[in-house]
Amino acid sequence: MTPTPPLFMLLLLGLMGAHATVDIRTAAAMAAGLCKTRPTDIVFIVDSSRSVRPAEFEQVKVFLAKVIEGLDVGPNATRVGVVNYASRVKNEVSLKTHRTKAGLIKAVTKIEPLSTGTMTGLAIQFALNVAFSEGEGARVKSPDISKVAIIVTDGRPQDNVKEIALRARDAGIEIFAIGVGRVDMSTLKQMASDPLDDHVDYVESYSVIEKLTKKFQEAFCVSDLCATGDHDCEQVCISSPGSYKCACKDGFTLMDNGRSCSACSNSATDVVFLIDGSKSVRPENFELVKKWINQIIDKLDVSDTQAHVGLVQYSSAVKQEFPLGRYNNKKDLKDAVKKMAYMERGTMTGQALRYLSENSFNTGYGARPGVAKVGIVFTDGRSQDFIGDAAKKAKENGFKMYAVGVGNAVEDELREIASEPTAEHYFYTADFKAMTQIAKKLQINICKEDDPCECDTLVKFQKKVEDALQALTKKLESMSKRIAMLENKIV
Repeated sequence: MTPTPPLFMLLLLGLMGAHATVDIRTAAAMAAGLCKTRPTDIVFIVDSSRSVRPAEFEQVKVFLAKVIEGLDVGPNATRVGVVNYASRVKNEVSLKTHRTKAGLIKAVTKIEPLSTGTMTGLAIQFALNVAFSEGEGARVKSPDISKVAIIVTDGRPQDNVKEIALRARDAGIEIFAIGVGRVDMSTLKQMASDPLDDHVDYVESYSVIEKLTKKFQEAFCVSDLCATGDHDCEQVCISSPGSYKCACKDGFTLMDNGRSCSACSNSATDVVFLIDGSKSVRPENFELVKKWINQIIDKLDVSDTQAHVGLVQYSSAVKQEFPLGRYNNKKDLKDAVKKMAYMERGTMTGQALRYLSENSFNTGYGARPGVAKVGIVFTDGRSQDFIGDAAKKAKENGFKMYAVGVGNAVEDELREIASEPTAEHYFYTADFKAMTQIAKKLQINICKEDDPCECDTLVKFQKKVEDALQALTKKLESMSKRIAMLENKIV
């Protein structure tokens, strides 16, 4: 069903939800040997210019150490080097220096910042000519050995990077560019390999760079996709080499999409997306959010009688993009989502939740009486107003609430918004590119509640049938005895 993903596609499968259970399952799979890193020569190219404060550089080293911790380090497995740069370049760890993970991590902890300028082009040239040379421990170019450079920088380079990065890529080096804070995004795109969506990462500050750890660990992992959770099966995942297929538990039926399971007939549902459009999201990430919404819409049974979808965007104010019931087919819905314009400004999540309760699910705004109500809240940061009362009211009104956070979203706030059980209604990831995995995991399962009257009638009918069977059994037993007596008299 799913072929073994190439290296850059595995990045999309990292951080699939930052769900605690997913992290535990992935870690357990690695510990059990279900995930081994492919043979790779990895060189970290780390900016330690004066704009990187000492405490921030320590956070970069923690990030490097945690990525290394998840690798299968060894002379025949993954070799790791570290290049430190500012106005000059220093080869801190060569690919041949450390053959054990412990020695490698210890060497990383001892690296000191250079604290001068930002000569990123010079650092890439050094990596190409020296760090990835056979003399420094790099292996001969081979289809079985990947060459990867991971650049971490927070500023605009003082030299040209475009041409030397192209030469490095042409030499077979796959380049990932991580930008922090006020980094120049165009420079990151000039350095990174294609496709850029998979090779360029941005974090607001060094304090959150550690959240990219799992993504880069899993980028170099060849795994049992079912064991690590890198699949989109709702209930049962069946492994095969480099692939998998989905199945369902007893009493459930696999749906046409090959992933979801149903124990009940589709029931009418009103679904409203509440989307954070604040300035911290950034335009390129807002486009990813819209794709994520349409992924979820693809999983719904949208029609006049089944699922209706509404969309609300918020920042410092709240804007209804379209109400429930306006579009009753997937094509029109998805087209309307694509046309949503980015608001920017602040993050008033509490105000948006109040709007959801008081307006979006009101019959005057297209909601249907007696129909299940589902709210899906997305945010990438801390709310600038109080959310407690509004989040509580939404759940007290009987709305099933899902909370999805990315980047600097506050997980305590997400849990406060989410319905119980929280583990099934709350999702977090550090990276917007990993939202596709959340879309696969987020299952909106609403079954019609049994009518108590119908249940009572069914129980009474079942009792009558049982009584009739018992009476019939007694009559048969009586008839059998009479037949036996007649047979004895005839004999």
